[in-house]
Amino acid sequence: MKILFAAGGTAGHINPALAVASYIKEKYPESEILFVGTDDHMEARLVPNSGFDFKSIQISGFLRSFSPGAIKHNIKTLFLILKSSSQSKKIIADFAPDVCVGFGGYVSGPVLKCAVKMKIPTCIHEQNAFPGITNKALAGEVDRVMLTVQAAEERMNAKNKCVVTGLPVRGELLSADREMSRAKLGINDDKPLVLSFSGSLGAKPINDAMAPILLENAKSKKYYHIHSFGTNGGEYMEIFSQNGFTNGRLGTVEVRRYIDDMDVCMAAADLVIGRAGASTLSEIEALGKASILIPSPYVAENHQYFNALALKEKNGAQIIEEKDLTSAALSDMIDSILSDKQTLHLMEKGAKSAAVINACERISDIIVSLAKK
Repeated sequence: MKILFAAGGTAGHINPALAVASYIKEKYPESEILFVGTDDHMEARLVPNSGFDFKSIQISGFLRSFSPGAIKHNIKTLFLILKSSSQSKKIIADFAPDVCVGFGGYVSGPVLKCAVKMKIPTCIHEQNAFPGITNKALAGEVDRVMLTVQAAEERMNAKNKCVVTGLPVRGELLSADREMSRAKLGINDDKPLVLSFSGSLGAKPINDAMAPILLENAKSKKYYHIHSFGTNGGEYMEIFSQNGFTNGRLGTVEVRRYIDDMDVCMAAADLVIGRAGASTLSEIEALGKASILIPSPYVAENHQYFNALALKEKNGAQIIEEKDLTSAALSDMIDSILSDKQTLHLMEKGAKSAAVINACERISDIIVSLAKK
C-alpha cells in the first residue's frame, strides 16, 4: 500500500498529517509513505525528522493586495502553479500511490488536482470550522472530505457527504508521561511548569507581552517556564542572550526558537499558553492541560476565537484577546491559575472532556479503504 501525503506551510497542517502517517505505518508496517511539500517551509524539516520520505515542489500562495510587491508576487505564483503541476505529476507518476491525501496548505492544491486527473483515489482533511481556500477548492473534486467539526460542511461544496473524524494528535503525544517528560527536561516537581509558544513562525504581540514575564521569572524563579519565540524570533533570542541567558537558559526559564519535542514539553507542563488553532487545541485537550488562549485575530472568520470559546465553555481554558493582551494581564492570569490547585484541576478536567482521541483511527480507516479500491 502506497500513500502520498500533501501538507505544508505551518505545523498546524503538517503535524496532523504526521500523526496519521505514523499511525498507518505502525498498523501497516509494509506500507510506503511519501510526503510532498515545499523546501522553504517547516515540512522540509519536520517530515524527515519524523522518519518519512519527502519530495518538494515549488508553489506559493496569492497575496490579497494590489501593491506593486504583491502584484509581482502573484505573477510569480501564477508561473509556479504551472510549474508545480508538472512537478506534482512527475512525483505521483514515479511513486505510483494507491491514494493521495491532502491536509491543507496551498501545496495540497496542485498535488491533489493532479491525482484527481490521474484517476488516483483522493481525500482531504479540514481542521477548522471555516475551511481554507485550498480545501474549499478541492472539496468538489476529491473522493472524501474529512472534517474536524461538523460546522465546516455547510461551507464546503463537497462531491460526496463529508465525514467528521476529529483532528489527529501524534501518538507519541498521547502516550507521553508527565514524570518521564519532566525528567527528560531536567525539571523537578517542586514547581509548576508553564509552556508557552507564539506559533510556529512567531507572533510579535505574544512575544512582546511574554518577554518581561520571562525575564522577571528568571530572577524570581516562581515557576519553570519554557517559551518558543518562533522560527522568526531571532531578535528576541539576542535580547535574552544580552540579559544573561546561556544557550537560552537562565534560572527556571528556557527560551527557544522552536519546540521540536512538543510531546515532551506539553506532557511535562501544568499550564499551556498559545494561539487557538485547531491542532494546538486538540493536543491540549488530548493531554488534559489547563490553558490560556490568545486567539489570532488575523485568521478567516475569526475562527480561532470561536475555537477558544468552545474550550472555555467547558471550563478548560481562559481567553485573552490580543487587543487586551499586556504583560501585566497575562502575568496576573498565570499567577491566578497556578496559585489555585482546584482551579487548575477543573481546567484540566474540562480540557480532557473535549478530547477526541481516536481521530487517527477514523482517518486511517478512510485512507486505507480508498487505497484498497
